[in-house]
Amino acid sequence: MEPSSSVLDLGCGDGELLALLVKEKGVKAKGIDINEQAIHECIAKGLSVLHGDIDEGLLDYADKSFDYVILNQTFQQLRKPDAVLREALRVGKEAIVSFPNFAHFSARLQIFFAGRTPVTQSLPHKWYDTPNLHFLSISDFVEYCKMRNIHIKRAEFVSGDRKIHMFPNLLALVGIFLITGGQTGRLEG
Repeated sequence: MEPSSSVLDLGCGDGELLALLVKEKGVKAKGIDINEQAIHECIAKGLSVLHGDIDEGLLDYADKSFDYVILNQTFQQLRKPDAVLREALRVGKEAIVSFPNFAHFSARLQIFFAGRTPVTQSLPHKWYDTPNLHFLSISDFVEYCKMRNIHIKRAEFVSGDRKIHMFPNLLALVGIFLITGGQTGRLEG
């Protein structure tokens, strides 16, 4: 990410990532979140945030009005991930999407041996209090991008503080993708 880039963080939470990007990269940052307490925390950090439901679209923003749109640990929590990603790619020149890998070997082992919904470092919630609505793997997202004609410019895979270079769908806790293109157009209905 270039210094002074314009960034829109969808589901920015308490603004930790945005504050870091402002401090380290000098980005022009905006955020959107549905949680009022998170918005208060962002404002206390001096960030520009709006209260909104990103599942309802980004109609207030013109095409390509941001250099980057970020969905950091948000994509799997959306009711309409396909529509929101289409909107992110419409308003942003590029999008950065990160999500927990539901196919990590520890999750697979918990399902296989215990027969229970997994709880891992990247999936810390029990089934009844998880914010996650969609359970995707790194391979699922790559396939999804191919189907939607979304170009993956770069991908990183991590497990804790280590980068994963081999077998990311099995060994990575989190996938991080820099993407462009795809089906665009305003969200309708």
